[in-house]
Amino acid sequence: MPGAMREPWDAHLHLRDGSGMADVVGFSAAQCRGALVMPNLKPPVTTTAMAIAYRERILNALPRGARFDPRMTLYLTDATTVAEVRAAKASGVVIACKLYPRGATTNSDSGVSDVLRLDAVLGEMEREGLVLCVHGEVTHDPGSGEEVDMFDREARFIADTARPLHRKFPGLRIVLEHVTTEEACDFVAEAGDAVAATVTPQHMLYNRQALFAGGLRPHMFCLPILKRERHRRAVCKAATSGSPKFFMGTDSAPHPRGAKESACGCAGVFSAHAAIELYAMAFEGEGALEHLEAFLAVNGPAFYGLQTPSTRTVQLTRERWIVPASYKFGDDIVVPLGAEAPLELKATLADA
Repeated sequence: MPGAMREPWDAHLHLRDGSGMADVVGFSAAQCRGALVMPNLKPPVTTTAMAIAYRERILNALPRGARFDPRMTLYLTDATTVAEVRAAKASGVVIACKLYPRGATTNSDSGVSDVLRLDAVLGEMEREGLVLCVHGEVTHDPGSGEEVDMFDREARFIADTARPLHRKFPGLRIVLEHVTTEEACDFVAEAGDAVAATVTPQHMLYNRQALFAGGLRPHMFCLPILKRERHRRAVCKAATSGSPKFFMGTDSAPHPRGAKESACGCAGVFSAHAAIELYAMAFEGEGALEHLEAFLAVNGPAFYGLQTPSTRTVQLTRERWIVPASYKFGDDIVVPLGAEAPLELKATLADA
C-alpha cells in the first residue's frame, strides 16, 4: 500500500441539482478536495451567471464543515458567444466549457450540432486558456445521416473530430472525457501537451460483459458504454502508465433507481461513494500503485492550472467492507457501483 497520499481532485463529476444534490455531494467532499462539475442540468448551464448560481447551490448543500471547492463548466451550444467565453474566464470559477455532441448522452439534446460552427468560440477559448472538455462520441454519420453503432462512436469521434480539431487549434487545451477505447488512448498519448484525458473507475475495472452478467445490469449502463476487454486493457495501461496526460475523472452520475430500472434506463454510474478505493483496486491489479497519487491528486490540477492545495491526506488500508445496496437520493434512492459487494480496501482521510 502507498503511504499517505495527497487529497484527490475529481476532474469530471455530476452532482445534479435540487433535493438530491445534498444527498450525493457529501460523498465527493469526503474523498476529494474539489471537482470539476458538469453542466448538463435541465435547463443546461449555458452562461457564467448560471454557473456561479449553481456553484452557490452546491456550496450550500455541502455537509457542515466540509471543505470542497467546486469548479464549473459551461455547456456549449450552437448559440454560445465569444463574449460568454470572456465572462467565464473573468469569473475565476468557470475553468472549462463542455462539448456534448447532440444526443450523445444524458441531457445532451441542447448540445452542439456541428463543431465547425464553433470556430470563433474555440479560438477565443484557446486565447483565454479555458479548457475544452469533450464527450467524445459521434452519434450519426455526417454524410449518410445513419446512426453510428454504439460501440464504435468513440473511435469515430477520434478519427472524424478530435484529430482535425487538435490540428486546427493546437494551443487549445482539450480533455477527452472518460476514454474507453484503444483509439482514444493512442490519440491522447500521441497528441501534444495540450491534450489530456480523464478515466473512470468503471472503464478500468469492467468490460462490456459486466452489462450482461446473469442478465441485463442497468446500473452498469453508462455512456460511453463499456467496451471489449482489449479496450479495457488499453485504458488501464494508459491510466496506470504514470503519464501526466491521464487523470481522475469519476463521471459519477447518480440517477434515481426507477430511472435506471425502466424500459428505457438512464445512462450513468454512481461511484462517488468509493472512488478512491475503486481506482486503487484497478491500479493494484496493474501493479502500479506507485502512480496512483499522481493520477488522483496531481495530474488533473496541473493540467487545469489550479492552485488547490491539499488540506488532508489519504491513507489506504486493507479493510473488508460491504458496499450498501443503496443510498438516499432526494425522494428516491441511488444504487452505487458495486452495490452489496465486498471491497477489500478502505480510504481514510485526515488533516495534513
